[in-house]
Amino acid sequence: MAAKARPLPVLVLADVSGSMGEPQEKIDVLNECIRRMLDDFATADIGRGTIHVGVIAFSRDRAELHQKMVPAADASWTDMEARGGTPLGAALELADAVLRDEAAVPTRSFSPTLVLVSDGMPTDEWEEALDRLLESPKGARANRLAVAIGPDMTEQAKAVLRRFVSDEANGVFEAQDVERIQQYFRWVTVTVTQQARSTRPDRAPVLSPDDLSDFGA
Repeated sequence: MAAKARPLPVLVLADVSGSMGEPQEKIDVLNECIRRMLDDFATADIGRGTIHVGVIAFSRDRAELHQKMVPAADASWTDMEARGGTPLGAALELADAVLRDEAAVPTRSFSPTLVLVSDGMPTDEWEEALDRLLESPKGARANRLAVAIGPDMTEQAKAVLRRFVSDEANGVFEAQDVERIQQYFRWVTVTVTQQARSTRPDRAPVLSPDDLSDFGA
């Protein structure tokens, strides 16, 4: 009997605060990037693994599981809307709950990939929620990536994202224009797909942010 494919979870934490709609193209491009990523994961021939994807959207004063964790082929995407504040703490708490949920992320899964996308400072308490996520078994071994969107991100806001990332070699990727957002998500798509095909899928990919020319929009 053939071995059952192991899930490779990908969880996106998407800041959809009001500033992500100023200009509107930021939220439009983010929606399109996630939609394309889901389509590419759904059709990827990866053999021994199955890519599962979930999306947490956070805005106003709460976070919600906009796309529950399912095999990419089973996902049904609805565009997110930009509004309100940036409750990162709520998003981190929900991410921790998703990772601890055996039905969503079984223990037999490969190391998860978490992608945090934000364009500003949190508007709630986030440090304790981050500590709990990083101290959890799955959160600690996750490949944690972060994207700072837009040219107005302060150093203080970037420092929050640096606390999140798992590998100093990757750091915080700065997408100062929408083309860079597209390139970054193409990189995530390609490297996660390669990771799923790899004989060592728990090894985290390393990004060279100075050159994304191979990952066009």
